[in-house]
Amino acid sequence: MPMYLLMLIVWLMPATMQESKTITFASKDGLPITADLYMAHPKSAPLIILFHQARWSRGEYVEIAPKLNLIGFNCMAVDLRSGGEVNGIRNQTFEAAEKALKSTNYVDAYQDIEAAVEYARKYLAEGKLIIWGSSYSSALVLRYAGENPDKIDAVLSFSPGEYFRNQGKSATWISEAAAHITKPVFITSAKGEKKAWWKIYEAIPGENKTWYLPETAGNHGSRALWSKFPDSRMYWQAVEKFLNSIK
Repeated sequence: MPMYLLMLIVWLMPATMQESKTITFASKDGLPITADLYMAHPKSAPLIILFHQARWSRGEYVEIAPKLNLIGFNCMAVDLRSGGEVNGIRNQTFEAAEKALKSTNYVDAYQDIEAAVEYARKYLAEGKLIIWGSSYSSALVLRYAGENPDKIDAVLSFSPGEYFRNQGKSATWISEAAAHITKPVFITSAKGEKKAWWKIYEAIPGENKTWYLPETAGNHGSRALWSKFPDSRMYWQAVEKFLNSIK
């Protein structure tokens, strides 16, 4: 099937095509993490772990994950402890953290990413394992990829930045780790956000990296792929091109 026809199908496909299964597993400190599984393929298929942006939940991916299923990827959309509600889905990890009186700053969610990768590798992914972040989590997945180059196979980062200076980290905390990334990286954002992540991109060594910016204003984070935005089609084309290169 020609790529333009496949992308049209993906863009128009209803978000209800693949039902999800909600699971829980423990974070590094024992906090229960809630996640939705979209396992449309055998475990040998590549799996993408999807992390949301600030004040949101795994609900950021209710439309995106089924479309990723259509192009050959299993998915796990994770509630990080720094979040809230989006698309009618409450962040249950955040609620559990609040109940346990645990800190819910952006940096506190890093341990949830670590736990999600470990869980996915142990129980879900027999093939390639890809991590995908949105806004603050898009920066954290880059940090993780730099610190753990042998645990993942690729990274997609939607609107990263050095978001952690007021949380005890240096102004180059993400760039420092990015300098150690060895796996393929894709970065995108709204058109006006390039300045926030360009130094991070430049810090990534080698040529196994790519970026995309829309000609339109675009959108912040993974919501750029939501079909209600007319320019989402171009984001999808860039994403699929990258994903096809790492299958």
